[in-house]
Amino acid sequence: MLSAPAVNRVAVWRCLCPQFLSDKMEATKHIQIKDYNYTLPDDRIAKYPVAPRDHSKLLLYRDGRISEDSFYNLPTYLKPGALMVFNNTKVIFARLHFQKTTGALIEIFCLEPHTPADYQQSFAATRRVTWTCLVGNMKKWKEGRLERTVKVGDRELLLTAEHKGPAGTGFEIAFDWGDDAVSFSEVLDAIGELPIPPYLNRQTEQSDLNNYQTVYSKIEGSVAAPTAGLHFTDDVLRRLDEAGIVREEITLHVGAGTFKPVKSEEIEGHTMHAEWIAVSRQNIEHLLAHDCSCIAVGTTSVRTLESLYYIGVLIHRNPHVAAEDLHVPQWLPYEYETSTEEKLTPEAALREILAYLDRNNMSVLHTATQIIIAPGYTYKIVKTMVTNFHQPQSTLLLLVSAFVGGDWRAIYDYALAHDFRFLSYGDSSLLNY
Repeated sequence: MLSAPAVNRVAVWRCLCPQFLSDKMEATKHIQIKDYNYTLPDDRIAKYPVAPRDHSKLLLYRDGRISEDSFYNLPTYLKPGALMVFNNTKVIFARLHFQKTTGALIEIFCLEPHTPADYQQSFAATRRVTWTCLVGNMKKWKEGRLERTVKVGDRELLLTAEHKGPAGTGFEIAFDWGDDAVSFSEVLDAIGELPIPPYLNRQTEQSDLNNYQTVYSKIEGSVAAPTAGLHFTDDVLRRLDEAGIVREEITLHVGAGTFKPVKSEEIEGHTMHAEWIAVSRQNIEHLLAHDCSCIAVGTTSVRTLESLYYIGVLIHRNPHVAAEDLHVPQWLPYEYETSTEEKLTPEAALREILAYLDRNNMSVLHTATQIIIAPGYTYKIVKTMVTNFHQPQSTLLLLVSAFVGGDWRAIYDYALAHDFRFLSYGDSSLLNY
C-alpha cells in the first residue's frame, strides 16, 4: 500500500510523464485473452433456468470477500435510496427459416435494421424492409429469392427474401410481403424463432418464450437477452421498491456480437460490434441526483451507462455534433485517458448531454456504442453490478475483471467450487467496485 505522499508523487509523475498513461493503454490492448480462460464443464452450463427464477443462487463480492445467498434476498444487500438501472430491451424472434425448391435449408438471422435503420420504424414498417443478417448455408443461396407462406391472423402472405450483398460481417437482406396491413413485427412473431444462445446446444422450446425474456422487457430489438435481468420477478421488483431503491430503465439492443468469441491472441485484434442504445433525459437527471453513481443490472446496462460519460466527452469536444456522430468507438476511453485534454468529471459529462438534449429539443438520445471495457479501464458511473457468470475468454469476463480489480478468478473459483450454474440461464452475482 502506498503512503499518501507516495500517492501524491505518483500523481505528479503521471502528469509529468504522459508515457505512463500511453503505456497503460498499450498494456490494455496487449492483454492476452488466454489469461482469461478457465475450465467450464458442460454440466455447469445451465440449460434451463431454476423455477421460480428468483430462487437462483447469488454470489456476493465486497472488498475481496466472497459469500452467497439466494437471489430473492437481493434487496437486503442494497442501500436504500440507491439508483438501480435496468435494460428494458426485448428479444425478437430473429431467426427465420426458408427452404429452396432444391430442398436446401437456409437460415436467416436478423441482426439490425438497415432500411429503415430505426428499430421502431422497421418493426412498424409494412410491405417491405431491409435488415443486416447472418445467413446459414449461404453457399446454397447464390442467387434468386427465397419464399415462404406466412399466416398472420386471417391473412395469408408470401414472404420473400433477397440478398443484396455483404454488409459488415453479414449480408443485406431485403424482405417483402406486399401487405400494407401487416407489420414486420407481426411477420417475425408469426414465423420467427426466439434465438436462444448457441452454447445451450439445444433447440428453442416453448418455455423459452417466457424464460428468455425479462419480466420488464418492453422495447423490441435484441437478438439475445440481457440475462442478468432474468432473475428478477415481480415480487423482487416490489421488494426493491419497498426498500427504497429507485428503478430506472435504459435500452441497449443486444447484438449477436455478445456471442462472438475473442479469436485474436491480444484484445487489440478484437472488434466489438456496435450496439444501439437509447437513454432518456429522465435517466440522466436521475443519475445526476444520485451523484452520478448507480447499480447496473447486467453488462448491457454497464456498457450503456459507461458510454454516457464518453458521449459527454464527444459533446464537450463539439457541442454541435450530429447525433449519428455520438457513436462511442471501441478505444475512445483509453485514448481519452492518455490525451492531454482536461478530464471531465462524470457530472460535467452528464450535464453536457442534458445541454445537448435541450439545444436539439430531444427527450431521448439515440446512438450506438462499441465500448470495450477491459483491465486498465476506470469506471465512471457504475459502482455496483448484478451479473451472471460469463464464458471463458470473453469480452464480458474482461469487463468483470476490470470491475473487481483483477479478482475475477477468485470469484469464478468460488462459483465453480460451490455449485453455481453458469451462463445465460445460470446463477447471478452482486459485485461492488
